[in-house]
Amino acid sequence: MDKIAIISDIHGNLPALEAVLADIKLRGIERIYCLGDLVGKGPDSAAVVDAIQSTCDVVIQGNWDLGINMPQDQPAGIWQQQQLGPERLAYLAGLPFSVDFYLSGKMFRLFHASSQSVYHRVKRKASKKERLALFQNTEMTGEAPNGKLPDIVGYGDIHIPFLITMKNPSEKSATQSTDSGLMLFNVGSVGIPYDGLPQACYCVLDGTMDSQEHAGFSIQYVRVPYDIDLAISRARAVNMPDTERYALEISTGLVHK
Repeated sequence: MDKIAIISDIHGNLPALEAVLADIKLRGIERIYCLGDLVGKGPDSAAVVDAIQSTCDVVIQGNWDLGINMPQDQPAGIWQQQQLGPERLAYLAGLPFSVDFYLSGKMFRLFHASSQSVYHRVKRKASKKERLALFQNTEMTGEAPNGKLPDIVGYGDIHIPFLITMKNPSEKSATQSTDSGLMLFNVGSVGIPYDGLPQACYCVLDGTMDSQEHAGFSIQYVRVPYDIDLAISRARAVNMPDTERYALEISTGLVHK
């Protein structure tokens, strides 16, 4: 069986990323996919970009990765741009939107926020119509070479892990596999979880990679403790803008406006 670690939303939290990468290595997982938002919010965006570049097999663009390349007028955005520098900014701007692959006969599609845009947010309690739209081919996702639609979609962005199954409204269609039913999962956040549990979160996919033959597979959630005090002290040491908000969010696991 093949294993893939899926990580997302690191947001410049290097201690959290290092703890997750150590856990992935301990489990003997060699393939890592990242669903974006490497930067912003935390103090170590540059180091996170470098670590992701050297360890991940696939890296997808998040809204922060695209947005940080735009003109900034807030102190936090200007500071983050200065930390990253032109080469890392160019790397983030050029990241792909999504990735498709087969695992144990299921076609997976992974992107950051939705099939429409890195900025189009689909919340955990979104309507069924909004959820089903994530499985459609769009101008941004393109079409799979065989013309099929995904059976399983995974994304990041909202920092809240969940997994649901849904009835496939077109289960007799040739555009999806013969199994009825769709699966949607959110990988959660490595750097700033918003589900009330202040531990880094990532997923592990287990199955037969690149196989269209139906076989067993699994999606496992992993929570990893890390040194939150260290993460906060790093932000304070470099006088990062919005440090106190960052400290509150990573220590509580909750979003703060």
